Parts: sequence; structure tokens; C-alpha cells
Amino acid sequence: MDIRLAIFDLDGVIVDTAKYHYLAWKRLGAELGIEFTERDNERLKGVSRMRSLEILLEIGKQEKTTAEKESLAAKKNTWYVQYILQMDTSEILPGVLDFLDELRGQGIKIALGSASKNARTILERVQITDYFDAIIDGNLVSKAKPDPEVFLLGAAQLNVAPEHTVVFEDAQAGIEAALNAGMLTVGVGEPNMLSAAHVVISGFESVSLKQLLEALQRQS
Repeated sequence: MDIRLAIFDLDGVIVDTAKYHYLAWKRLGAELGIEFTERDNERLKGVSRMRSLEILLEIGKQEKTTAEKESLAAKKNTWYVQYILQMDTSEILPGVLDFLDELRGQGIKIALGSASKNARTILERVQITDYFDAIIDGNLVSKAKPDPEVFLLGAAQLNVAPEHTVVFEDAQAGIEAALNAGMLTVGVGEPNMLSAAHVVISGFESVSLKQLLEALQRQS
């Protein structure tokens, strides 16, 4: 198995910032008179900020002008940034650092492929920016997952062909994006939600790089 690049989504894979997105969307919903639940929040996984706002408005059966939407999205992001600025290294998910060290030890390049425009801020807060050879975030791409743009750009920046790349994702749209890019996929989370992935793991604490490569070899 000739893997030369590992691309990671951020939210739900390296850190769990979904809770901060949820708090910010719930706060915005309350301001608009819309009840926003944790179940509703599941619909926003891997989705862009503006599309997330549209889903919130759909839940509340509300319509807004483009200017109003931009203002609301900016307000939500301001609250979200306030939350993530309180993050520290304790919020890195279990097993992630050891796995990143394994990749480095094997000479496999590491990239981030996230729709978040706050990805660099989060990496800096949890002090792992230096692990990444490339950071592709929402400021560099215009197409949302399942479009493969974010992953193809990461591979191109590091001069690695898609077939030598594996993507770690916790969202169905992200898995689809990686498959659309012609890359191997590892789902991080529930198998029933990520069944399209080549391999699914519950998290990084329970798997070694060697085990994962062997599992991918069997599935590819």
C-alpha cells in the first residue's frame, strides 16, 4: 500500500468543534425565534456556513435577503470564534497526536482539508499547526463537499497523486468528496453513517497506522 499523503478533516476528526458550532447556531436560532436541536445540528456536518444558515432558516420557515443572511452568518461566526479562542491542547481527540507522529515517522505527508474558515485559528489554539505540510481551508476553496476541490487542492499542493492519498472524514459529504477525488477513505465515527468509506474506525486511540494500512489494502 503506497500511501504518500494523509488528509484530515478538522471538526470531529482532530478536534470536536461541533459543540461550539451548535452553541453558536442555537444562540442565533434563539435570537430568531427558531428552536434548534442537537438532532438539527447533525444536518450541518461538513456543510458550509451559508448552507448551514439556510438549513436553520428552513427549520424556522423563515426567509431572509442576501444581505440579511450575510449579516446573520457573520454574527454566528463571531460567537463561534469567541468559543474556539478558549480552546487548548486538551481538546485534541484521543489518539490523534500519536497517529500523526506515526505518519511522520513513516515519511507520509500530512494535510488538512476543511471547509472551516477558522481552521488555522483552531490548529494554533491546540498547538498542532506544525504537523501539517499543507492547510486547505474554507478561505482557499469555493466548492463545498461533496465536491472534491478541497482534497484535490491539498494533493496538488504536495505533488501527490490522488491514488496515493488517504482521507480521514467524519461526515458523509466528506467521504463522498474523497471518493469523487479518487482517494482512499477512512470514516471516523459510526459505521452506519459512513458506510461508503473503505474503512471505518471509531477513533484513533484504537488503531495503529500499520493496522489501518492493512485494512485499506484488503478493501482497495
